[in-house]
Amino acid sequence: MKKIMVVETSYGGIRPWNDQDAPALVKYANNRKIWLNLRDGFPHPYTLDNARAFLEMVGRQNPKTFLAIATREEAIGAIGITPNADVHRLTAEMGYWLAEPFWGKGIMTETVSKFTDYAFEHFGLVRIYAEPYAYNTASCRVLEKAGFVLEGRLKSSVIKDGVITDQMLYARIREKVPLP
Repeated sequence: MKKIMVVETSYGGIRPWNDQDAPALVKYANNRKIWLNLRDGFPHPYTLDNARAFLEMVGRQNPKTFLAIATREEAIGAIGITPNADVHRLTAEMGYWLAEPFWGKGIMTETVSKFTDYAFEHFGLVRIYAEPYAYNTASCRVLEKAGFVLEGRLKSSVIKDGVITDQMLYARIREKVPLP
């Protein structure tokens, strides 16, 4: 089955998830190093049941806001936005992860940059932000290289793996803002 890319990249692209992604999802998501940088809603260990539940959930999304980061052969990570509501309805939070064998190759920077452009265009957003943990300097660097600006440090804002830690608040603002 040919997997259609929503956004083409040098390594493959960003595309919708499908049921055939379950094995790759378990293979790459079941990694404590990845879990340490994500919210606790991301399970660890990551099982086939977790993958199936996630794929069922994203399969029901309309519009699709959680997408797979994929080579031409398999899913190797995830990226998505969570749009806000009410007076914050033109803003969305972005989250992402990438399989460890693909770290340090520029894949995440290209993905974040292209996905942000895609999200601005397709969801009518004005602002996209991300809140990496302060100790995740690689993610902070990805955001900076993708055009996000550091807006502040959220002191003692989360607890992860039994440790209270800070988050960094990064945002990218759409340059040409159409009025809603």
